Amino acid sequence: MKTDYASLRSQVRNFSDFYGAAITDAKKQISAAMREMSEANKDLLEKYRKEVALRRKYHEQLVELKGNIRVLCRVKPVLKEDQHEEGQSVVVTTDPNNESALSVLKGQGRSHNFELDRVFHPQATQEEVFQEIEPLVTSCIDGYHVCIFAYGQTGSGKTYTMEGSTENPGINQRALKHLFSEIEDRKDMWMYTVTVSSVEIYNEVLRDLLSKDGEKLDIKINPDGTGQLHVPGLRLIEVKSFQHIKKLLAQARRNRITFGTQMNQHSSRSHALLMITVLGTDLASGAKTTGKLNLVDLAGSERVWKSGAEGERLKEAQNINRSLLALGDVIQALRGKEKHIPFRNSRLTYLLQDSLGKGNKTAMVVQVSALERNVGETMCSLKFAERVCKVELGPAARKIQRGGGSHQCD
Repeated sequence: MKTDYASLRSQVRNFSDFYGAAITDAKKQISAAMREMSEANKDLLEKYRKEVALRRKYHEQLVELKGNIRVLCRVKPVLKEDQHEEGQSVVVTTDPNNESALSVLKGQGRSHNFELDRVFHPQATQEEVFQEIEPLVTSCIDGYHVCIFAYGQTGSGKTYTMEGSTENPGINQRALKHLFSEIEDRKDMWMYTVTVSSVEIYNEVLRDLLSKDGEKLDIKINPDGTGQLHVPGLRLIEVKSFQHIKKLLAQARRNRITFGTQMNQHSSRSHALLMITVLGTDLASGAKTTGKLNLVDLAGSERVWKSGAEGERLKEAQNINRSLLALGDVIQALRGKEKHIPFRNSRLTYLLQDSLGKGNKTAMVVQVSALERNVGETMCSLKFAERVCKVELGPAARKIQRGGGSHQCD
């Protein structure tokens, strides 16, 4: 018994040392396994990112071949003034490893995933957004018809994306600056003439934003036999520099109609269209190109009861929603490749016929709020964006007239 007792005492005395050594050895083994797993995960994550990037590249090539409307989504960051109101929890999340995906939490733990051409997280800069559509602006100079428009609920940041601020300009100014930079780079080979016009559609009435009295206008078929649309009486101003065009943009912004609603204190109550035409002449061959760039800031889509609109504001909201519904009908008809496309159902779609028709290049930036209280509008905007993604306009056609005078599209 004494021998057994001594042996047990010895084991107990040595147990702490044995236990400590076992723990240390186990920690080493776990750390080694975690390092191996971490390296394997890094490798898998890198492969996944490359796969996503490659898939996006092939998708973009396919989109280019089919002539799909490119759909970009920008999530508005949560501002300080939003943090003191009810329903301010964030329900829209982006995937840091997949630039095409975002998810919306609809309540009761249910979420809806969306996949678009590109998704910008709330911290994305104006420059990042513009870089995505810069190639479209360049193709306008090459003789293509291009349309870029912002869509989304009131207060989701459409006007900020398109116009920006003095310190941080949006798509409009960046596109025009890039356009004049490209023209300067090509001046030894090409000669260009750039004309600008700007209109708004307010309560289904077309107004010239660059005329002093903002006269009412109408849309007609051009009598020159080309079948193209034109607006008699619309001011077309030739611009020679980016600084000149900046002054015109400021004038158009001042003339645009804005009023406050419960959704946004400075809500744009009209659709604003900035239309740029670029006529190019090849100095060597005499070939001529005609490119058009339409930059469109749509009025905010909103549910009337939520906007608190009454009287004149109610009429505005109803007209806005009616024209956006007409845009949806056009998108649906284009998606279904129907023979009749209802462009004439609203002034907005009629004016955009040149840009949404066959053979043009079009991009839509859908703006969404990340907040819970706007989840209904966010879901509507994203579902519309999904439909737009599937519209095929066919391969883009270049508008070029050879030296011999024949009009061709290639």
